[in-house]
Amino acid sequence: MLMAGLNLERLSAPVPIWHGRIVLDDWQEAAVAVRKAGGRLISLWGSDRASQEAVAAGQLAEAGGRSVCAAYAVPEGLIWLELPLAGDPPAYPDLSSIFPAGLRMQRAAADLSGIHAEGGQDHRPWLNHGAWPADHFPLEPGVSAQQLFPDAQVADYPFVRVEGDGVHEIAVGPVHAGIIEPGHFRFSVVGEKVLRLEQRLGYTHKGIEKRFTQLPPLQACRLAGRVSGDSTVAYAWAYCMALESAAACDIPPRAGWLRALMLERERVANHLGDLGALGNDVALAFGLAQFSRLREDWLRLSKDIFGHRLMMDGVIPGGVACDVDRTAMDRLRRQCDAIEREVQTLRTVYEEHAGLQDRFINTGRVSPELAAQLGLTGLAGRAGGQAVDLRCDHPWSPYDSLHVKMATHRNGDVAARVAVRFEELLESLRLMRAMAADLPAGQTRRELSLPTRAARGAGWVEGWRGEILVALELDGEANHHRIRRCHCHDPSWQNWPVIEHAVIGNIVPDFPLINKSFNLSYSGHDL
Repeated sequence: MLMAGLNLERLSAPVPIWHGRIVLDDWQEAAVAVRKAGGRLISLWGSDRASQEAVAAGQLAEAGGRSVCAAYAVPEGLIWLELPLAGDPPAYPDLSSIFPAGLRMQRAAADLSGIHAEGGQDHRPWLNHGAWPADHFPLEPGVSAQQLFPDAQVADYPFVRVEGDGVHEIAVGPVHAGIIEPGHFRFSVVGEKVLRLEQRLGYTHKGIEKRFTQLPPLQACRLAGRVSGDSTVAYAWAYCMALESAAACDIPPRAGWLRALMLERERVANHLGDLGALGNDVALAFGLAQFSRLREDWLRLSKDIFGHRLMMDGVIPGGVACDVDRTAMDRLRRQCDAIEREVQTLRTVYEEHAGLQDRFINTGRVSPELAAQLGLTGLAGRAGGQAVDLRCDHPWSPYDSLHVKMATHRNGDVAARVAVRFEELLESLRLMRAMAADLPAGQTRRELSLPTRAARGAGWVEGWRGEILVALELDGEANHHRIRRCHCHDPSWQNWPVIEHAVIGNIVPDFPLINKSFNLSYSGHDL
């Protein structure tokens, strides 16, 4: 469904992405049409549109106004819709009644860009904890990223209260034991059974989207790769795909295969870590020890071959930063074989361990119907009947020739999310062996010439958690190129609210296990 009546522009990208302008009366109608067609809301964000038309017309000073953008996944690909806004404050119709996952995105856009959703039920600040005044919007043009508000007071967040006989609250965080990032979880419980959970995130807000506008486009890929360290390859690839899209640049085939090789190594590293941690959460320390050993070996080989344990800065505009010779490929293949043997053995241990399975099965369950309603995505979505994987649905090189097998389950519990991790890990090992065997010869990087006009591009990549989106807008002049807006979206935005539902009816001690089975990103959420 490419929305009849809309003038959509196909962007130059290896995955099918369109951009189009929309008018106010059609904003909600478009969302309803996407929902009826089985589509999904990927992201919603605010943007200043002063430069886009103004630079093209050479009238920067006369132009103005803000816009709200929404990215939807539809059967044909991704549609990026932009709605110009007027009024003070700029407002647009609420989408959360159509796509519940959009609620927090709308609240974040209000905090950062000063645009407001009319008709929504929740207008509490989301990312602004009192670090800046309510009438200050960090992403407005001309706002200094160095501006400080020494008199700002931490806001008292109005949590929803649950009352009744025997009901009490347990507040957890934002500071946690160990080194995990901060997030606050407020449980309403009777005894040990959870009646309600309310989250409060945003404690690690870093101003990344503002920082993008201060960096040269060809260097900003380094910042993209630091949005969330465990997804550095996915974010860097999505950013570079967006920049290459704006510049209408195709990368060499060998570069695309090497990017995919790194992406699959990133997927395996995270699944190895999670499988060990999930075993540890149910007192199977053996699982943690064995998977930690395998992950360490995996990261060390990544360091040897790609120069960094997490392969940070390996994906760059126009290609990749380093090549891989035949000796290195042989080492990669041998490691894939060795890891597969051990993972298969450990999988049998997990499946036959009665105590572990007792803790996993039916814990933190999200039914396929609820998953679809709330927009659950990525590996957690696939464990709950949501068969979505960009590598299968819209395969680009080299995935279009590798025939990725999607891992899906329907029970939507911890056990299903563990099963998806095992299956995806083993499939990634198969894919990497195939890439090593058929890696095309040729260059690993192509020089990228930025456009001398205003341009936009988008990158859409299946990271290990799920879909990562980067929407990029450039201002262009003959001797100067500037990022006007770079919006990065992590699938954790969709999935954090689902945990609030997944824990209902479970006991409090199972929350760490449920939470870990999703393993969502704070850093990727709190840009």
